[in-house]
Amino acid sequence: MNGTADDLSLSLHQSIHEVPAPDWDALAGGNPFVSHAFLSALEDSASVGGDSGWYPQHAVLRDGAGRLLGAAPTYVKAHSYGEYVFDHGWANAFERAGGRYYPKLQVAAPFSPVPGPRLLMAEGLPPSLLARGLEIAAERLGCSSVHATFCTEAEWHALGEAGWLRRMGVQYHWHNRGYEGFEDFLAALSSRKRKAIRRERRDAQAGLEIRALRGSEMGRREWAAFYNFYLSTVDRKWGGAYLTERFFPLLGERLGDAVVMMMAFRAGRPIAGALNLRGPDALYGRNWGALEDVPFLHFELCYYQAIDYAIGAGLARVEAGAQGQHKIQRGYLPSRTFSAHWIGHPGLSDAVARFLEAERPAVEEEMAMLGEQSPYRSDISP
Repeated sequence: MNGTADDLSLSLHQSIHEVPAPDWDALAGGNPFVSHAFLSALEDSASVGGDSGWYPQHAVLRDGAGRLLGAAPTYVKAHSYGEYVFDHGWANAFERAGGRYYPKLQVAAPFSPVPGPRLLMAEGLPPSLLARGLEIAAERLGCSSVHATFCTEAEWHALGEAGWLRRMGVQYHWHNRGYEGFEDFLAALSSRKRKAIRRERRDAQAGLEIRALRGSEMGRREWAAFYNFYLSTVDRKWGGAYLTERFFPLLGERLGDAVVMMMAFRAGRPIAGALNLRGPDALYGRNWGALEDVPFLHFELCYYQAIDYAIGAGLARVEAGAQGQHKIQRGYLPSRTFSAHWIGHPGLSDAVARFLEAERPAVEEEMAMLGEQSPYRSDISP
């Protein structure tokens, strides 16, 4: 598929294995969710492909000499599940008007509402080169649209300049202000919040042993236990598991010490766990589950243990994923997330543009309102 700039060409690949891992990862910048290892674990575990509704069509941009200049984790989607940037309303409206919204192209880290790079470009090259290739690919594949979800703010601006529609959302992130330990973090909170967290941690840890395990330290028993934890949460909240049992041990095998598992044991038996991935400057919370209903254990494993780990590792922040205003009272403040959308049908594109124009001020208002709930002392800058 030929591009429009000089001798660049865009190719689509039905498996990440068609692209050499060193070439792909050289563009990924160390972000674990767009790494060759993460994407290959999804494919090899059948979490994507098959009847999942996620069909890999990874985009690769090369020059005339065959050098890799850009790449994007790309999927043809037959539905809008597992994305966390909701466009069901757009799809329903278009189909009621006689249009066909699916299939669409999704540029994303599947099942992972984690901000990070999506259009992976060699240094100095603009994302617009790859964006135009994705538009052409969508048209030739019969896709209605292209969606780059949880992209970086820089990509968001660049794609907006390329004519894509821009959307914002809200997540909750904890930022390391140079804390020397967890007590140092607590000292930055108001007295009431500080006492509440100490009480929650005491109650959550009672009678349990909690360990932070690296991927290389997770054995078959631990991964089998964690899959049961994952299913317990899925069954309670959504009723359908996106990730297969094989995915998790593959992740530990391929990402190694970038996998950080906070696991709780009672008398040597694992009863709960929270899966994180570690990037160059952040810890990313992903999946959690428990077989016992222990008060505050969710907060302990997902939020407090993550903060403790990040301080010890010198990481700049912890990103705790989508939803949950309760995270604010535990030190995780609202942060903007970004997505960009190209829609081929002019009428639908205009309608979505009007919707987003009205939505953005509401998101900004929500951010301001949530920011007022900060648990930090008034003399601590946000």
